[in-house]
Amino acid sequence: MNTRSASSPLVALLMGSISDWPILKEAANTLRAFNVPFEARVLSAHRTPEEAAAYARAAEARGLQVLIAAAGGAAHLAGALAAHSTLPVLGIPLSGTPLQGQDALLATLQMPPGIPVGTLAIGAWGATNAALLAVQILALHDADLRQRLHDHRTAMKTKALAANAQLQQELAAPAE
Repeated sequence: MNTRSASSPLVALLMGSISDWPILKEAANTLRAFNVPFEARVLSAHRTPEEAAAYARAAEARGLQVLIAAAGGAAHLAGALAAHSTLPVLGIPLSGTPLQGQDALLATLQMPPGIPVGTLAIGAWGATNAALLAVQILALHDADLRQRLHDHRTAMKTKALAANAQLQQELAAPAE
C-alpha cells in the first residue's frame, strides 16, 4: 500500500553550500514545471558528513525516489550520498574553482565500480537535465508524468520547427 501523499517529495535537491542554490534553482524550476514534489537541503560531504550519510540512509524510507546532488571542487557529495543509498543519485558538477568545474566533473564521474552516480553537465544545463532525467525515472511508473514529458518534448519540437520556418521565410525574402 502506498501511503505517500500527493505532496510528499519524490526528488531531493542537495547542495554542498547555499551558494549552489542559484544553479539548483534551475532543477527546482524544471521539477515544478512537471508538478514533481521535491525538497532541497544544504548538506556537505566534508562539513556535515554524518548528516549527509544519515539523510541518504533515510531517503528511501521517507518516499524519496531520486537524489540530485550539486557540488563543486572535490565534488564528493553525490558519491557520499550514493555510498549510503541505493536510490538513483544524479550529480551536477559546479564551477567556481580555478579549474572551472573540470575538477568537479571528474570527481563526480570517476566513481568506483559498484557505486554509480549519473553525472550531468557542469552548471545550469546539468541542473536542468538532472531534473529532466529524474522526471524520466519517475515516469517509468507514472503514466500521467510520462504524458507530461511527452507533451514537453512535443512543445520543444514545435518551437524548433517554428524557428526554422521563420528562418526559411527570412532567407527567402528579397534583400532590402
